[in-house]
Amino acid sequence: MRWIYLLIAGACEIMWAMTMKMSDGFTVVLYSVLTVVGYVASAVFLALALKQLPLGVAYAMWTGMGIVGTTLLGVFVFEEKLSAPQAICVILIMIGIAGLKILGKE
Repeated sequence: MRWIYLLIAGACEIMWAMTMKMSDGFTVVLYSVLTVVGYVASAVFLALALKQLPLGVAYAMWTGMGIVGTTLLGVFVFEEKLSAPQAICVILIMIGIAGLKILGKE
């Protein structure tokens, strides 16, 4: 369950970042509420994952999921530009996340 909790925490991390952008500076009530809900849910599920996962690994994977997810949504949903060097860096983060899971002892 610890990895499921971490995945849910990562998904909530992506959700709150996306809805924060959509809230237009917290002027759109629905997206503002969803931002707060996602933020709290992300912290709760990360805390549950941390009961059984090492802090450094879990936190790195959680933030990495957030970085990769929000970057991809920024490109595909908000039509933000991503340069080749930026894309390479995001790919390296993805490799790091996979490496932490594959090479970890958890």
